[in-house]
Amino acid sequence: MRHLKKTIKLGRTTSHREAMLGGMVCNLIQRSRIVTTVAKAKAARSLAEKMVTLGKAGTLAARRHAIARLNKPDLVGTLFSTIAPAFKDRPGGYTRVLRTGVRRRSDSSEMAILEWVNFIPQPPKKKKAKTAAKAAAAAPAGEAKKS
Repeated sequence: MRHLKKTIKLGRTTSHREAMLGGMVCNLIQRSRIVTTVAKAKAARSLAEKMVTLGKAGTLAARRHAIARLNKPDLVGTLFSTIAPAFKDRPGGYTRVLRTGVRRRSDSSEMAILEWVNFIPQPPKKKKAKTAAKAAAAAPAGEAKKS
């Protein structure tokens, strides 16, 4: 029987595997797409989808669970404020694994792309108003000094 055999071990100890997968999910939150091996992508997909489910709950307990798994409170904030609301109407399947068909040169491992489904990251907003206000404030002061 296959009881308790869901975990993909990846040839690592438990602590190493949890830290690696947490780091991969953090990179996925930051960059929206990561390139890794197929086995690691499938293992990280499971954790990423659990984190989005916690983000959709939005409770303090869910936020604490996510911080405990990812160890990056700022990225958990991004997950809860940006990524999880984008998937609020989706019942599951927040990530996709795309096989690239390319093999890594060193050990010939098959590579894959892990990315969010239907999530387009918004570019950061530029602060034009403050820079224009600073330039306007600096110009009269500079002219007064020249006179």
